[in-house]
Amino acid sequence: MNFCSQCGAPVAHRIPPGDTLPRHVCDACGTIHYSNPKMVVGAIPEWEDRILLCRRAIEPRYGKWTLPAGFMENDETTAQAAARETAEEACARIDVGDMYSLINVAHISQVHILYRARLLDLDFRPGEESLETRLFAEHEIPWDELAFRSVAMTLRLYFEDRRKGQFHFHVADIPAPAITA
Repeated sequence: MNFCSQCGAPVAHRIPPGDTLPRHVCDACGTIHYSNPKMVVGAIPEWEDRILLCRRAIEPRYGKWTLPAGFMENDETTAQAAARETAEEACARIDVGDMYSLINVAHISQVHILYRARLLDLDFRPGEESLETRLFAEHEIPWDELAFRSVAMTLRLYFEDRRKGQFHFHVADIPAPAITA
C-alpha cells in the first residue's frame, strides 16, 4: 500500500502507538490501515452418499478438483458465502447445514471454513470458474488431483466421521510447505 484510501496521502509502514505490529499509517489523516487474513468459505454439498466437486477453470491449481469455495465478500455471512460460492462454481442450490471445518492456513494469511450442505436437486453444472462438476462417492474421490490441502483434509475428516456415524466440528492448522534445497 502506497497511499491512504481515506485521503490519498502517502502512507508509512510502521508500528502505530499502542500496537505491536507494523501497519500502513497515514501521517496526514491518522488512518491506520489493517491487513488481515482472508476468509475462504465453501460447502461440502451432499447428495445421498456422494459429494459434489468442481474441477477448477482458474488459477491457482487449474484443472484440479475442489469443493465449491472462495473468498468471502463484504456484507455477507459465512453461510451466505458458502451458498453463493456453490451457486457460482457449480450452479447448484444447497441447504447450508452446520459449520464442519475451520482450517488455519497462516502462511498465506487465510482461514478456510467449510459447511456441510445438502444439495436441493441434481440441477448443477459448471459455473464460470469450473471446467466440470460431478458427484463422487468416497471411493471415487480423485485424491491425487485435489487442488488444496484444506479440501483433502476436510474430505478425509468428513468420510471418517460419516463412517463413525457422527459428525463433529473440526479445527486444524495447515503448516507451510517444507522448503527443499
